[in-house]
Amino acid sequence: MRPVTLIVDNNSLIDMKNLDINYQLEKLIKIGVALSSEINANLLLEMIVQGAKEITNADGGTLYRIYDNVIKMEIVHSDSLGIKLGGNSGQPVNMPDIPLYLADGSPNLKNVVSCSYHGNKTINIIDAYNDQAYDFSGTKAFDRQNNYRSKSFLAVPMKSHEGDTIGILQLINSIDKTDNSVSGFDAVSQHITEALASQAAIVLIKQRLIADLENMFESLIQLIATAIDDKSPHTGGHCRRVPELTMMLAEAAHNTQQGYLKDFVMTDADRYELKIAGWLHDCGKITTPEFVIDKATKLQTIFDRITLIETRFEVLKRDQEIVMLKQQLLALEKGEMPDACIERRYFDAMAQINDDLAFIRRANTGGEFMAPDDQERISALNQKTWCLNGEVLPLLSDNEAYNLNIARGTLTTEERDIINHHIVATIAMLKKITFPKHLKNVPEYAGGHHEKMDGTGYPKGLCREDMSIQARTMAIADIFEALTAKDRPYKLGKKLSEALLILKKMKENQHIDPDLYDAFINHKVYKRYAEQFLDDYQNDVD
Repeated sequence: MRPVTLIVDNNSLIDMKNLDINYQLEKLIKIGVALSSEINANLLLEMIVQGAKEITNADGGTLYRIYDNVIKMEIVHSDSLGIKLGGNSGQPVNMPDIPLYLADGSPNLKNVVSCSYHGNKTINIIDAYNDQAYDFSGTKAFDRQNNYRSKSFLAVPMKSHEGDTIGILQLINSIDKTDNSVSGFDAVSQHITEALASQAAIVLIKQRLIADLENMFESLIQLIATAIDDKSPHTGGHCRRVPELTMMLAEAAHNTQQGYLKDFVMTDADRYELKIAGWLHDCGKITTPEFVIDKATKLQTIFDRITLIETRFEVLKRDQEIVMLKQQLLALEKGEMPDACIERRYFDAMAQINDDLAFIRRANTGGEFMAPDDQERISALNQKTWCLNGEVLPLLSDNEAYNLNIARGTLTTEERDIINHHIVATIAMLKKITFPKHLKNVPEYAGGHHEKMDGTGYPKGLCREDMSIQARTMAIADIFEALTAKDRPYKLGKKLSEALLILKKMKENQHIDPDLYDAFINHKVYKRYAEQFLDDYQNDVD
């Protein structure tokens, strides 16, 4: 940039070059501040190129990134040609990559940007057409096609804090402000561009490190969720499906324009926070014993104890047969024909034994409801006996009778408490994590999915007003997933019509948020979920 003087009123001379330097430094500071606060990667790349162009008054600028063994163009700007490619422009950069190495494995030293990379230095070319050190055939072809003249080049490596070159910032054609002619990039412009490239590299590295940490964090979370799902074949997929359904319902709430949900708005950061909470909502299940999770029948422990009861019934049958045969033998020894009543009593006893065993087998499978009469029958069978080696023993032990009388499902009260403890463990585990500011609500979202709107849920007995909309959303997602899940040990997945009827009753009983239920129905969240996760036989609602 040429030194120029300007005459002012007091006839003093001001060195315009110093004014330009001050402008460049001030611009560098402003761009540095802007770069440090920008989180959009595409905008950040554009700001780097545009800022460098403004500082040096360059006509064009290109930002290259290093990927494996090639250099890729990320941003291409040219003022005189009206070109803006890459970034947020919506226009892709359809230009060939530059190889870092030739076919024989040697460094590519023909291109300016690859030389800048390999030499780890700035390359400042005054006139490309008179330079013999580099291959400008592609540049000249571009110039002929676009009636352009690429003259001066400034290629600056963007170095990480570890000294690695992560990109190249290249500027083309420095425009002289006095006559708009193309000149070379002077030493001041070069140094300031190098300072900008250094700042930009730090910001890019920071963003990459943040992204890497977030990816690692998400991978660890998904690892935990996968481990929990894989812990039991009967709950596989639960920790993956609940986050999906939670986000579907949250988007429906976000798009609701009536009721109190009309003020519910989610940013991308809010969505990310809720997604993380969804993946972690059952992390406490890692402490739950498998024998409880996998309890497919009421009598199951390490194995299904129904086989023990079946053995006892076989002994009962054998004993009845022995009694009948002894009575018949006694009659024959007396020279009498056996009484037909003997055989009739035997068949009646066998029928009763078979009926009792069939009833116990049905009771063992569990279900939504066990009638009081059936529970009384189990208690009565608990009073019957059988004999083993002359010792009279109860036909059903107290523990077996207690398990067979479970009213819903297959879990006893104690086992259900063990299952329910997973949410306490979840909250305790999440409290031990020092979440960053943008994830500070994860424990509350994840820890509230078993609470009810009327305060009868667990573990804290929270009411609707005590919970965030996100936590209430996850509660509905957890319930609906459990109702329709087809991998539970004690039941088939319910059809949509059945699950929606149960969900409606839960709304009427103030167990789930009524407005979120309405959003779930009105936006047909259930339909989108069913298409993605349920079997065809379950999808019986339009």
